Amino acid sequence: MRNTARPPGDGAHRQALTGWGRTAPTRAFVAHPAETAELAIAMNDHGPRGVIPRGLGRSYGDAAQNAGGNVVCTDRLVGRCELDPVSGRAWVSAGISLGKVIDQVLPRGWFPAVVPGTQYVSIGGAIASDVHGKNHHRDGSFCGHVTAIELVTGLGTQLTLTSNGTESEAFWATAGGMGLTGVITAAQLQLRPVQTAHVRVETTRTNDLADSMDVLNEADATAQYTVAWVDLLRRGRGRGRGIVTAGAHALPEELGATSEAGLKVPPNRRLASVPSVPMRAGVLHPKAMALFNDVYFRRAPARPTTTFAPIWGYFFPLDVVGHWNRLYGRAGMLQYQFVIPDHATDQLIPMVDRLMADGIPIYLAVLKRLRDVPGPLGFPISGWTLAIDIPVAVTNLGPALDRLDAHVAECGGRIYLAKDSRMRADLVPVMYPRLDEWRAVRDRLDPEKVMQSDLDRRLSLVARSSGYKGLLNA
Repeated sequence: MRNTARPPGDGAHRQALTGWGRTAPTRAFVAHPAETAELAIAMNDHGPRGVIPRGLGRSYGDAAQNAGGNVVCTDRLVGRCELDPVSGRAWVSAGISLGKVIDQVLPRGWFPAVVPGTQYVSIGGAIASDVHGKNHHRDGSFCGHVTAIELVTGLGTQLTLTSNGTESEAFWATAGGMGLTGVITAAQLQLRPVQTAHVRVETTRTNDLADSMDVLNEADATAQYTVAWVDLLRRGRGRGRGIVTAGAHALPEELGATSEAGLKVPPNRRLASVPSVPMRAGVLHPKAMALFNDVYFRRAPARPTTTFAPIWGYFFPLDVVGHWNRLYGRAGMLQYQFVIPDHATDQLIPMVDRLMADGIPIYLAVLKRLRDVPGPLGFPISGWTLAIDIPVAVTNLGPALDRLDAHVAECGGRIYLAKDSRMRADLVPVMYPRLDEWRAVRDRLDPEKVMQSDLDRRLSLVARSSGYKGLLNA
């Protein structure tokens, strides 16, 4: 490894980077290779702070930042999208966004088996974070439908990894490995057949958090896609009231359309975009959000109702507002997502109550069910996951979330690394008990520890950490 940092190849420039939450910016040399040869140069030209890949910057925290080191953006690695229309397998470049893949495969009767809450995630980023969607309770996470990964390791070695081949350990270390096993250049996806570009959606309004959990649990038994929006700004009676949606890909006869017409992709609308002019304080505040939540809740039908929605609106509702993260102002926001196992279900409501008692304003909250995944750093386990959006400029936020971290760990749960920006390093081996297994595979792929990031250094993912000591009393 070189002793001094240097730009990773021609055209690299020093740039301040943040995650989607726009917190904790750090500066790095950033390169945008357009082909494997340029990537090799960028990988070789590194200093002691190493290299980390970056897709479209949709991880909320510091996973794709590398202070004082190099960052390799994959946004120009987009030249490949080859679909086998019979098997539904598609080879795609790592830098292509999920939305661009959908644009190309949906008119031919195919759709990604799993999609997260935004179309603006790169395929490489979706694998590195092993993203999950509304159908996780049934179909698992994104990497469960990836059949092969092309990877360039920190040694510059080009590998093709499969989930059940001789390099299956490396495959599953890369799935959810936060970019620390190497740079993903392409992947083969197994898509699912669909007959229309719409989703049949059953909407049910719920009375409180307990009711939201009951309705969601019941919907999971039969529905392919489920999710619950819950109102955690509501106090007292009705705390955690929500809207549960259960969805399935619509059939042509349900839409009164032919198969050809049913696959006509509806416009991918963006209603507005938040300007880049820096705002000292965000335009969002608790009273305004509480009013919005009340209107949103009351607009939902009081009785269960079935409607049909275009795929963009159902799967990616927030994408209609470009750069919506800027609404939180200069200080930024964090999305805190945790999962607790089934045996700790009774702890979810007390966790929420504690945050509310601490005065933490939760602007957006999404509740889902998850199931186990194979990867050693995979976030999902069989249980309940809650994702909450919180403005960073909140008094007492750090101590409140530290206490929640400890509670999650004590329950056998974990925090999603792709969204974390502040967790303590000593909690990682508690939440991720297969960490040493992952480290062993990662070190085999990258013995010189070329792959580094701010997330890695903050949480000691590659280096050994001290372990679990008195979490609840910390």
